[in-house]
Amino acid sequence: MRTDKLQVVDFHCDVLSKMQASPDMDFKNDPRLDVTGERLVAGGVELQIFAIYLSASRGRPSFENVLGQIDLFRQKIIGAESLQWLRWKEEVGKRTAGASPWGMLSLEGVDGLGGNLFYAQLCFELGVRFLGITWNYANWAADGVLEQRNGGFTEKGRMLIEWCNDSGMLLDVSHLSQAGFWELADLSTRPFIASHSNAAAICGHVRNLNDEQIKALIAMDGRMGLTFYPWFVCDDGKARMDDLLKHIDHVCSLGGEKHMMFGSDFDGIDTWVENMEHPGKYPELAEHLLRYYPEASVKGWLYENAVSYLRTNLPSQVSKS
Repeated sequence: MRTDKLQVVDFHCDVLSKMQASPDMDFKNDPRLDVTGERLVAGGVELQIFAIYLSASRGRPSFENVLGQIDLFRQKIIGAESLQWLRWKEEVGKRTAGASPWGMLSLEGVDGLGGNLFYAQLCFELGVRFLGITWNYANWAADGVLEQRNGGFTEKGRMLIEWCNDSGMLLDVSHLSQAGFWELADLSTRPFIASHSNAAAICGHVRNLNDEQIKALIAMDGRMGLTFYPWFVCDDGKARMDDLLKHIDHVCSLGGEKHMMFGSDFDGIDTWVENMEHPGKYPELAEHLLRYYPEASVKGWLYENAVSYLRTNLPSQVSKS
């Protein structure tokens, strides 16, 4: 495996919220960003998922701010940097040699939709393909992982699940309460993902998944994106690449070798795994992984597991035309 020919999918970054807060940022190479256009190319990232996250610092979540980040993605990332926009299963794996990376949109927490499924439909029509139900706390749809009552879905939240099942919008359980996780496992007709969560058995952070949750993701052929936030990697928050290997080993021990990918959380974190500070470092991570694991496994975690999920589960442009 030549790391100069690396293929990577990264399932979570928070570039859009940072750029919305600081409109003068340039996605191409701004030093205030972890993820930039130049670093995606340097790191072999063929697909980056960009989360729409509504920070509390901007006040009450609103659909206007959701639309603002979608427009920012269109204008400053797809338009200015010529990234290709991935929306349909027919587009998966279509990148040609020398072409720009692909970008894809997810919504991290449905707070800004205000319980309005028309807004959810509009997000889908505008290219959003993943919905993260919550961001840590309760909203109109469900409880987040930091709500002590550990509630599940509201009636409107169940209607949202039904709409997602029908429309082809895919669901993301990172940040969702445990009760919500198991309710969704019962109600969803499509396999869901945890875009940026690690193994709780290795690091006990409340945002990590326990073994039963990981086994459930594996059983439904969902995906788990290991994240690089040090506090999710090891309990003392001082993480090295070797600490990531402990999570990989554990998920593999549960049968999840084909269900792991990476969801870095770049630009949503303020500390980093040593030598993994931005996507330009993915070749270093690949070299480290190859010291311990077969090439086929490493290719799977970096690229192929994510791509196979998208190829199977993204909606079809043919059926929507």
